[in-house]
Formats: sequence, C-alpha cells, structure tokens
Amino acid sequence: MRARSIRDKCIVAAVAVFVNLGFPAGAETTGLERQFSELADPGYAGWQSAESDIRRAWSRSGSSTMDLLLKRGEEAMDAGDLPAAIEHLTALTDHAPDFPEGWNARATAYYMAGQLGPAMADIAQVLRLEPRHWGALAGLGMIFADMGDRARALSAFRASFALNPHQQDVKDSITRLEKELAGITL
Repeated sequence: MRARSIRDKCIVAAVAVFVNLGFPAGAETTGLERQFSELADPGYAGWQSAESDIRRAWSRSGSSTMDLLLKRGEEAMDAGDLPAAIEHLTALTDHAPDFPEGWNARATAYYMAGQLGPAMADIAQVLRLEPRHWGALAGLGMIFADMGDRARALSAFRASFALNPHQQDVKDSITRLEKELAGITL
C-alpha cells in the first residue's frame, strides 16, 4: 500500500510539472536571452561562456544570506549529509520562494535521498520560475526513467537537450530511450 501511495504522489507531481510547463512565470534570468540563444545553438563555439553566464546568474539570489544557505546545502549534499542539505535548502525555499536554484538544489537533495515525489514537486517550482532550466528538465527525465515512464523521460530529456545541446549524458539518455521505445534491445 505504501509503495502505491508513493507512486500515486509521484504521478500527481508529474502532472503538476507538465501543467506548470504550459503556464510559465517570470524567469529569474531575464536579460540573458542572448546567452540562452547561444547555448541552444549546437554549432556556437562560445557555448561554454554562455552556459557559465547562465549558471552564475542562477546561483545568485540577490541576498548574501540566501546564497550562503544554498552553499551550505550544496556542501552538505557533497558530504553525503542529505538531511542537513534538505534542512538548509528548505530554509532557503521558505525565505526565498522566488529563487529557482533553491528549489533545484533541494530537488537534487530529495532525489539523492530517494524521495521522488518531493523532488518532482520542487522541479515543478523550478520550471514555474525558470522554464528554461535545462538541469531541472534533465532531473525530471531521470526521475521518470527511474519510475519506468520512458516516454515522459524521453520528453523531458528532449526538452532539456533543446535548451542545451551540449549535454552528452542527456544525449546518451535520449538515444537509449529512443531505442528502448522502438523495441530495440541494448
């Protein structure tokens, strides 16, 4: 019964993610349209600079205190202390609910802790705030793949890859899922 409840919560969260994708709110990275365009161009030689500019903008909340909470949460994740990471990142999302990277970092911590429903709910928040967050979309693809929903995983990976076609792991996931869905055994 517990496994079914968790699965049901994941499905509800997944539906919320796709509903929110259709109605995006204002992006945290307003003003970086040129960088997003350069990054999305597979032939653009300076894509690493564009990606770096976007990531740098994503990592700044506008508050040194909130930035410190993000840093502490990330450090706790790196140290494998997921409860502490989730605690720091929950404080961050509570105090800075319009900061997409806080939600994204907590989604990562939840995913690492095996809590797929909360991870998906946080990804929905990231994509509501910043629909161009290719990392959140890739994370969503990983969650759907873990749940065995290959079609939705493929859709999320494709959306991520369209925003940033320089992600080899996402490209590999797309290739693998396309073959699996076509009935080709790897």
